[in-house]
Amino acid sequence: MTEPRQRLSALARSISPSPTLAMNKRSREAGTASRPLIPMSLGEPDFHTPAPVKAAGIRAIEQNFTKYTAADGTSDLKGAILEKLRRENGISAQANQIVVAGGAKVATFAALQCILDPGDEVIIPTPYWPSYIDLVKLAGGTPVIVPTTEASGFKLTTAELNSVLGPRTRALILNSPSNPSGAVYDQDELRGFAEALADHEKIWVIADELYEHLYYTPTKPVSFAAAAPAISNRTITINGFSKGYCMTGWRLAFAVGPQDVMAAISNVVGQIQGSSSSIAQAAGVVALSGGNDSLEANRQNLRERRDLLVSGLNAIAGLSVRAPEGAFYVYANCSELIGRRTAAGQHIASDVALAEILLTEAGVSSVAGSAFGLSPYLRLSYALDTAKIVMGIERIDEFCGNLI
Repeated sequence: MTEPRQRLSALARSISPSPTLAMNKRSREAGTASRPLIPMSLGEPDFHTPAPVKAAGIRAIEQNFTKYTAADGTSDLKGAILEKLRRENGISAQANQIVVAGGAKVATFAALQCILDPGDEVIIPTPYWPSYIDLVKLAGGTPVIVPTTEASGFKLTTAELNSVLGPRTRALILNSPSNPSGAVYDQDELRGFAEALADHEKIWVIADELYEHLYYTPTKPVSFAAAAPAISNRTITINGFSKGYCMTGWRLAFAVGPQDVMAAISNVVGQIQGSSSSIAQAAGVVALSGGNDSLEANRQNLRERRDLLVSGLNAIAGLSVRAPEGAFYVYANCSELIGRRTAAGQHIASDVALAEILLTEAGVSSVAGSAFGLSPYLRLSYALDTAKIVMGIERIDEFCGNLI
């Protein structure tokens, strides 16, 4: 067969579409007026952006603050980020250690571009945010997947980390609180990782702390850079406004780390996106400085929703759920449902098949655990109102009760 004149690169062919975005698209198409879909695949809070933050964005437009900014962010926003890091995270930094980006994906991709050479390895514990895999590939790196277990709370152990360190290891990606499992690493666990990496001076830690405000542990999750100051010179912290501040559509995030690598990250961000939205940055200043009165109320609301969903799913034969410590997802063990059939004869061969059948037969969207590197599980979001959560539980219960 003749090769087509125009073809995609090998790199482009190796990159997968986002499974969560794909399921969200399917969800929008699956509901009907008589039976609305219960969208438990959502990866964003259903709360609206706080009013003072929206007002700041509107004010920026009205005052014509609509031009390009510096590639690494406005001085006002960087100042607000520095104060937030000092106040909430115990991280002391300077303005030249901050880079603002158009979302956590951009910040993470730029960081990987600046620390990886082709073939360098990045350790990624399961279950992971799916984009990590493709972002590493886009940066020329090789993902090294380390399975965790439900018994460990879906958390990497120091022993597991030590077992996969090698001559090509260049980074560890650590997400706490975690999407999808809700796992939160405590200070001792983070210090254990730092001790394991102490003598590996070429290895970076990329600490994804995007869900930091959404936690149900007795104390707020600790930042890796604060817990492990001895290797803070090899730590890049990724954070942003999407989850805690309910600003998903504003596309605003930031990275903080050593000045030399942040200068390189700034160059990459400047090339791939120019500068972040000036309007979003103006709103971000208010989110960090005075527009966050809703943070605690939202967190408590999500805690109640979590408890409702966890108890409801654990009462359904064939499902079991650990109560997540953070974020707004449960990672439900569905191993007892694999191999069964629906009343219509559909075979549940995997968690992928289960998610598809739940969507079409029960009208509930979810994301299969295979998308996050650990099966058989379903990720179900509780970032939706109580009535929908109750309806989702009822539909899943009815569906499971009719399996053969």
